[in-house]
Amino acid sequence: MISYVRGELISVDAESIVVEAGQIGYNIRVPQSLVGQLPPIGEEVRIYTHFQVREDAMQLFGFLTRDDREIFRMLLGVSGVGPKVALGVLSVMTTDDLRFAVLSGDAKAIARAPGLGPKTAQKVILELKDKLNLEDAFEKRLEHGAQGAASGPAASDAKGEAVEALTALGYSATEALRAVRGVEGADGMDVEELLKQALKGLSLF
Repeated sequence: MISYVRGELISVDAESIVVEAGQIGYNIRVPQSLVGQLPPIGEEVRIYTHFQVREDAMQLFGFLTRDDREIFRMLLGVSGVGPKVALGVLSVMTTDDLRFAVLSGDAKAIARAPGLGPKTAQKVILELKDKLNLEDAFEKRLEHGAQGAASGPAASDAKGEAVEALTALGYSATEALRAVRGVEGADGMDVEELLKQALKGLSLF
């Protein structure tokens, strides 16, 4: 199995890139969201790959992080989701957003992916929910935040603490997550204010 390809970025288009490594040009299919994160053509890049062999084709799928590749492989394990649809999901959602959408049952957000309808979105939630957990989702978001995510580590940490506080009060993880995500301006709040606003939202249900 090819774990990753490191070499010179030769070309980029909407659906694939070519990386030259060891005098071989690897054509690698990628999510559209990856294209904007690539270095300029001619510079070195490391792409973590998933190698798929079928009767009629052999294809490489590539990602900038191991986490993206892991989520891609999890999506492939969902019945009715093939590589094209899985790439489509990661083209419109970050891995963090997908985790939280699954954990909160937000089928509408997942169904935005091209080629993935509401029924398949529900399948994604049903089949991945037991493979994900809230603590890991927040840890990943914190990790990505430290690498420059827009929400930043402090905001993610406040959200995580607010969710934990709500679950300690007896709310389910899904209810707590939905309430915290539903607070407007949450990124600028401390834990106490975020918790107050989330509780107000829950009282309306």
